[in-house]
Amino acid sequence: MPEWWIERGIGETRSALIDDGEIVEARVELDGTVRAGTVLPARLVDVGTNGRNAVARDEDGNDYLLPRGAPGTAEGAALAIEVTREMIPGAERWKRPLGRVSGEAPRPAEPLGGRMLPFPPAADVLGTLGWADLTDEARSGLVDFAGGQIRISATPAMTLIDVDGYLAPDDLAVRGAGEAARAIRRLDIGGSIGIDLPTAGSKAARQAAAAAIDQHLPLPFERTAVNGFGFVQIVRPRPRASLVELAQDRAAFEARALLRRAAVEPPGPKRLVGHPAVIAVLEHAGEWTEQLARQVGGAVHLRADSTIAMSAGYAEPV
Repeated sequence: MPEWWIERGIGETRSALIDDGEIVEARVELDGTVRAGTVLPARLVDVGTNGRNAVARDEDGNDYLLPRGAPGTAEGAALAIEVTREMIPGAERWKRPLGRVSGEAPRPAEPLGGRMLPFPPAADVLGTLGWADLTDEARSGLVDFAGGQIRISATPAMTLIDVDGYLAPDDLAVRGAGEAARAIRRLDIGGSIGIDLPTAGSKAARQAAAAAIDQHLPLPFERTAVNGFGFVQIVRPRPRASLVELAQDRAAFEARALLRRAAVEPPGPKRLVGHPAVIAVLEHAGEWTEQLARQVGGAVHLRADSTIAMSAGYAEPV
């Protein structure tokens, strides 16, 4: 029976849906994020245009776009809103969090139920199940499978997935469609998704590729048929940023990954060595290294090394 395993780390909470010893779905929730499903008090600061795209501001000064507007509510009036999509990282202001008018009293989002893992763990359970590989898929956008590779690119408009390999085109289209669907689920990719498959030579192969998507990607989602050029579009809910989108904020992503690596190593004083951009994030978020020091039972020092890659940070005993 699939079960969510949840690990509250430093700067983020990691959740993995485990099925038969495999991570089939994962989520990362950044500390301080107002989760989708939260109902909170706000004020209407912009009524929008033609009843759409109003803007509400919460008590902490965060703005929420209300695509359906706020009918009957005057600018400046108080209202309650439900968060329908969390903030998506990036410079594009349209990716601000989304909400809708709610008649409910303020409340937090329903927590994700599952098994809470101790952190730091006595044994790195998520690590043994492939969390590091999952993190590498998110940062690189590359997913290998027998006979081919998937390349994932997050754009402002949609997430694009390109399938390439050395199998026969029909076989690669079917295999690649299934692997793309598995990656979409595993990396928590939502919204509009385009998959570019090899051009299949038969209608039967295109239908089999579509069936492979349906087999590996749980509802709800909608998709087109696989067209003659091998392209299929999928639309699924997008309540939060995917792991691929989170990895685009590269220095912060790698800083949190380095903290996890350090926390699961033997306790004691440590020096974190990392790319200067990663170390700068850790210096700015001093509470993160303070938490790590309490967890490992010793002081935590930082050292920047411009010769190593962002993902190559490590902890050394002091």
